[in-house]
Amino acid sequence: MSDPSLLILASLAEGDKHGYAIMEDVATFAGVRLGAGTLYGAITRLEERGAIKPVKATDSRRQPYRITAAGRQQLQEQLSALDQVVKTGIKRLRTI
Repeated sequence: MSDPSLLILASLAEGDKHGYAIMEDVATFAGVRLGAGTLYGAITRLEERGAIKPVKATDSRRQPYRITAAGRQQLQEQLSALDQVVKTGIKRLRTI
């Protein structure tokens, strides 16, 4: 699981975070280190799709982001599809 958009949405599902906090969270729960270019490119695409939105920053140096209802729906759909892949893979491994 290394799709940056999916990882960012999963991170923001827990609450608002700025870019560095998202990178650290993803590294912790997924073991994937997102580079700054990858992270901010994916954030831009997620914003354009209406999946996340910037929120007013309390610290002027860092811009936090929030998952939207559309983003939650996208995350749910992607996780459901992944769940099916995982179940199929496990089932097929058992038959070997």
